[in-house]
Amino acid sequence: MKAVILAGGLGTRLREETEFRPKPMVEVGGKPILWHLMKLFAHSSVTEFVIPIGYRGDVIRDYFLNYEARTNDFTIRLGHTHEIEYHNSHLETGWCVTVVDTGAGTPTGGRVKQVRGHLYRERFMVAYGDGLADIDIGKLLAFHEGHGRLATMTIVRPHSRFGVVEIDPDGVVRRFREKPQTEGAVNAGFFVFEPQVVDYLSDHTALEREPLEDLARDQQLVAYSHAGFFQPMDTYREFTLLNALWAEGDAPWKVWPD
Repeated sequence: MKAVILAGGLGTRLREETEFRPKPMVEVGGKPILWHLMKLFAHSSVTEFVIPIGYRGDVIRDYFLNYEARTNDFTIRLGHTHEIEYHNSHLETGWCVTVVDTGAGTPTGGRVKQVRGHLYRERFMVAYGDGLADIDIGKLLAFHEGHGRLATMTIVRPHSRFGVVEIDPDGVVRRFREKPQTEGAVNAGFFVFEPQVVDYLSDHTALEREPLEDLARDQQLVAYSHAGFFQPMDTYREFTLLNALWAEGDAPWKVWPD
């Protein structure tokens, strides 16, 4: 099974880090957030990746083209036909990564549609390239197989940005609640799609709009509720939070062994 990781957006709200690189290449603990997502999938034996690129896509191209040299010791024999000998093996050996240029301004639905030739009309997964979670990919896949519909979307109940003050009708403060979970659920990504979902896509729409709305209308979209950790990286504050969790050895999404 292949995982499509959307990596072509601008990341305008994180301009401090995305001026010269796409948001999925912003680093958490010295590794791109894209790498963290791929490690999460690989922990559940999903090691074939399709990465639709757009804004600053050359950074992602260069990262994978030079991955062996970045992660291994090596000896290089210089000359017109230089030779490289790598001396050790990184833990990502065996990953298959397909990078596809889908254009700088293409919406998410169009990006997935453009990579359909690499999906071979098989079941596939899709994830946003800018959010981390401790989601159990195996359980998500089992849930999808169990309901028998075309699409599964992971949902979470986010925490409020602010603490809540509870008061009596006469204005007396009863208690404070620090950033409680909201009542409603939001789309966290981590989709599982049957191949027929590609037929719902168009070049000019976001995945989150007509495609998912049409799947819901046809009763072909089922929500998988994730109660664990989920954190998008939309702002510099969230970038700092994720890096602090990693530095403290308290990164919930790190489910893979060292």
